Amino acid sequence: MAEKHLIALDLDGTLLTDDKKISETTKKVLKKAQMDGHIVMIATGRPFRSSEMYYHELNLNTPIVNFNGAFVHHPLQNDWLGYHAPLDIKVAKDVVEVCHDYQFHNIVAEVMDKVYFHYHDERILDVFSMGNPKVTTGDLRKFLTDSPTSMLIHTEEDQLKVIRKHLSEVHAEMIDHRSWAAPWHVIEIIKHGLNKAVGIQKVSEYVNIPKERIIAFGDEDNDLEMIEYAGHGIAMGNAIAPLKNIANDITVTNEEDGVAVYLNDLLNLKAI
Repeated sequence: MAEKHLIALDLDGTLLTDDKKISETTKKVLKKAQMDGHIVMIATGRPFRSSEMYYHELNLNTPIVNFNGAFVHHPLQNDWLGYHAPLDIKVAKDVVEVCHDYQFHNIVAEVMDKVYFHYHDERILDVFSMGNPKVTTGDLRKFLTDSPTSMLIHTEEDQLKVIRKHLSEVHAEMIDHRSWAAPWHVIEIIKHGLNKAVGIQKVSEYVNIPKERIIAFGDEDNDLEMIEYAGHGIAMGNAIAPLKNIANDITVTNEEDGVAVYLNDLLNLKAI
């Protein structure tokens, strides 16, 4: 394939190995893809502060989709017209209020590079400490003062579906929510209508590549729209069943360099 493609990469469980690294094989293939004129970008649920190191490791010069599409920007061009679409703060506090009718471990609100914890929890603190955010702990109904980019509800598996059902019934027009894979039973909330596909569409228009020449890789719930939108929506071998069901194709797992193997073959890169 000689035509230029846009390659959109999820991070966890996709580009990254289980120990959160980019393999040398994958780096080699992505470098060759860039040399051949293809455009590589990241589309992740992570905030920028915990995806920035991978952006620089791959020497990218493209916009990035963070917070599952709630924040799209160009790290190297401050004047690039991206967007930040946070939740309404009243809706966010309503969600916290509702959670007290159910069982949950914690609620986390992220306001770009500020993190608010409803309760102090060392285990979750470790997860969110990357990039040294400003951390505030206390009842979010009192301490949350800004509209959050995203919210996370950490609960038990048996409560996850119950809470999500309530959120869908009460806030369907205001929020969209996803769940994380085990072992974390987490509900992730962003503003309604946002997802990775929305961000990728904006970037594809900027680089002038039609959706039939977008190659997207993912493995989880939050990749569904992106995989469905892309002309080549590729599920990892370790992906959840619903994603494999809608994907155009399935590659091997993130531990087997699934991104590299697929791109090397599809784009005839001859890198491995």
